Amino acid sequence: MMKRINLGDTRHLPWWRQPIVLLFLMAAGMPVAFSTWLALLNNFVIEVAAFDGADIGLLHTVREIPGFLAVGVIFLIIFIREQILGLLSLALLGAATAVTAWFPTLGGIMMITLLSSIGFHYYETVNQSLQLQWLDKKHAPKVLGWLTAMGSAATLVVYVALIMTWETFGLSFNKVFLLSGGATLIIAVVALLAYPQFESATPQVKRMVLKKRYWLYYALQFMAGARRQIFVVFAGFMMVEKFGFDVHELTSLYLINLVANMLFGPLIGGVVSRFGEQRTLLFEYFGLVVVFLAYGGIYYFGWGVMLAMVLYVVDHLLFSMALALKTYFQKIADPEDIAPTAAVAFTINHIAAVFLPVLLGIMWLHSPEAVFAAAAAMAMVSFLLALLIPRHPYKGNETRLQSVVPIPAE
Repeated sequence: MMKRINLGDTRHLPWWRQPIVLLFLMAAGMPVAFSTWLALLNNFVIEVAAFDGADIGLLHTVREIPGFLAVGVIFLIIFIREQILGLLSLALLGAATAVTAWFPTLGGIMMITLLSSIGFHYYETVNQSLQLQWLDKKHAPKVLGWLTAMGSAATLVVYVALIMTWETFGLSFNKVFLLSGGATLIIAVVALLAYPQFESATPQVKRMVLKKRYWLYYALQFMAGARRQIFVVFAGFMMVEKFGFDVHELTSLYLINLVANMLFGPLIGGVVSRFGEQRTLLFEYFGLVVVFLAYGGIYYFGWGVMLAMVLYVVDHLLFSMALALKTYFQKIADPEDIAPTAAVAFTINHIAAVFLPVLLGIMWLHSPEAVFAAAAAMAMVSFLLALLIPRHPYKGNETRLQSVVPIPAE
């Protein structure tokens, strides 16, 4: 059994065994598998399994089911420590990604996607909980920004290799999936063996937590999940279906996103620290309204591929500002609520994800611009909700409505 050590007693450990280094290691490990899978997915399913818009919508609905069931993390942490559960989930993501090309049918792709999605969503749930427990409130925004940059840097290395070698060496989907998934699996195993189990100062509640005073956080999570489906499912699919992007071309676009995230990730953390969660989120949501309307204009007015590429990069950057939602919750939460609420929030975030992709996939067949118009409406709802975030949120001051109708804390 790995040694357990309190977070306050980690100063004597070597720098590479500090909790924050483990967070950076995990931040580097997860995107190697997931981002490679995401980069290859649209070409893989179209070229190998002849997917159309309805098929890709169905696949993403299946992929989001584990996110909807992320509340199961609350049950699992009764028996498995969060840190261990997170790393086991990371290992499952890597293993499932590695064998993706072995199942080149609609049923096979859905099955292996479901397994990798269990690993991804349970890892993300636990990782978010550990970040908010292990980072102090003062430095959390900036460190979260640097963690975003680390994930982008790790993926950058993979994508540069993919762009340089895909056509030159005639790489296959199978080889790339094996290499990327295998790398994530190795990182997870090393992290399991090399680090002690870090004990948080506040024991986490191991039951469902739903509190009235968190209602705005829940609402923003729900809208974020609904909005995210448009970007994840259809923005990349548009580039392949409408503009005929090949693997190396789509990966080059992802590469631009990664460089932008590396440059702006740490800056976004500083923006949150300086201007607060509300202003950051308002800027993000208003920007997304404009971006999604412009996406629709590509189909409605026939605008060209260069605009589509610019919108794709801006879209990605705006989504990276969502770290402000994490720090908003950290400021209003009871410390013992972080783990169970992370699981509940992930489930809320994925409620729309279970049915939206397949419904929007059907809509896509008739009117792609209507799909993006719906996304713009979702972003506007998020903007209106963000107006209720206080300039300085804390326990007892969760929303601006507190000054009108006080909501008692549970």
